[in-house]
Amino acid sequence: MTNKRQTTPLHDWHTHHKGRMVDFAGWSMPVQYTSIIEEHHAVRQTAGLFDISHMGRLRFSGPQQVEFLQDISTNNVTALQQGQIQYSLITNEQGGILDDVLIYRFETFHLMVCNASNRHKLLNWIKDRLGKLDCLCEDLTMSWCMIAIQGPHAVSLLQSLTTMDLSSVGYYRSCQGDVLGNASIVSRTGYTGEDGFEVITDSTHAELLWNTLYQQGRSERILPAGLGARDTLRLEAGMPLYGHELSETIDPIQAGLSFAVKLDTDSFIGCESIRSIQQEGPKLVRTGLELQGRRIAREGSTVSQNGIPVGKVTSGTFSPTLEKSIAMGYVPHAMASPGQSVQIDIRGRLEEAQTVRIPFYKKAK
Repeated sequence: MTNKRQTTPLHDWHTHHKGRMVDFAGWSMPVQYTSIIEEHHAVRQTAGLFDISHMGRLRFSGPQQVEFLQDISTNNVTALQQGQIQYSLITNEQGGILDDVLIYRFETFHLMVCNASNRHKLLNWIKDRLGKLDCLCEDLTMSWCMIAIQGPHAVSLLQSLTTMDLSSVGYYRSCQGDVLGNASIVSRTGYTGEDGFEVITDSTHAELLWNTLYQQGRSERILPAGLGARDTLRLEAGMPLYGHELSETIDPIQAGLSFAVKLDTDSFIGCESIRSIQQEGPKLVRTGLELQGRRIAREGSTVSQNGIPVGKVTSGTFSPTLEKSIAMGYVPHAMASPGQSVQIDIRGRLEEAQTVRIPFYKKAK
C-alpha cells in the first residue's frame, strides 16, 4: 500500500483552480495552473504566488540553541543579529551535503527552513545529536503555512496587507508583525532570482492570505505559479536544487557554495573533510552550460569534450527569459572556466555547448 500524500492548507484551492497536482517529496503540489511559461513570465514581469508550505520549518529554542546550530551547520550562526537570515549547509562527516537551509535569528529562538524531501532525515539526524545540550527542536511544518510572493510587484502587493514598512527590510532580513491582522514572519528571501518575500503564518490563516494576494494581484496579471515555473526560474538564477546539484556525495566546495562555509569557526560536523577538499582542490565543480540548439539537456546527460566523457548534467531547461537552452552540471575544475567547448549527449545525439558563468539571469537593479 502506498503512503498517502501530505497536503498543504491550500490544497483545496489548488484543485479548485485547476492546478495540475503531482507528487513532490511526498506532498501533493501544483506543478502548474495555466502554463509554466506564462507563470514564469509573470514572476519576471509582475509577480507570482507560490505555495511553499511543504518546506520544513524547525524551531530551535533553549539556552544552548546557538551552540547546537553552530555545531551542525557550516556557516557562522554566532554572527547572526536579530532579524538576520543565513544560508547554510548541513553536512555529514565526509563533507557531503545533507541539506541546504536558511537559518533565521529571532529574540528567543532560531528558525530553520529546510527542503521538504529532507525534513524527516534532518529531524532524525538532529535528534541523534542533541545529546545533553539544553536545546529544543520543534517541527512546526504542519502548524504553519508558507507563501512566497516573487517578482517586481511583490513589495507593493504585500505592503498593502501590512502596517510593517517592508521597504526597510533588506535582503536576507526578516521581521515579525501582522499581515491581514495575523501574526506573521516576513522575510526578504526567495528562490526565483527576483525580489520578493516569503511569509510564514498560522496554517488557519493560509487561505485568507492567499486569496487576498490572488484577488488584489489579478488586475496586475500577478499569477499563482507552480513547481514547474519555480524550477525554470531557479535554474535561470543558477540556484542549486537538492537531489540534483546537491546530495550527500557532493561537498560545498565543488558545489560552489564555499561562501556558506566558515572553516575558521569552531569545528562543525564535516569541517575537517571540507578543509581537506579545499586544500587539495575539488575534482569536479558545478558550472553553467549553454547549448547552441533548442533541445533540452536532461539530468544525467553525459558531458564530453573531444569525444571523452568528462561530466554530467544535473538540471536543464529551455529558458523562457533568455530563449536559450541552459543547464547546470559538474565538470573537471580545469574545464569550468567560461567559454570551454563541450558536447552534451541528448538521447544519443551530441549537441554543441559551452561552459558559462552562473547565474544565467540577473534581475535589473
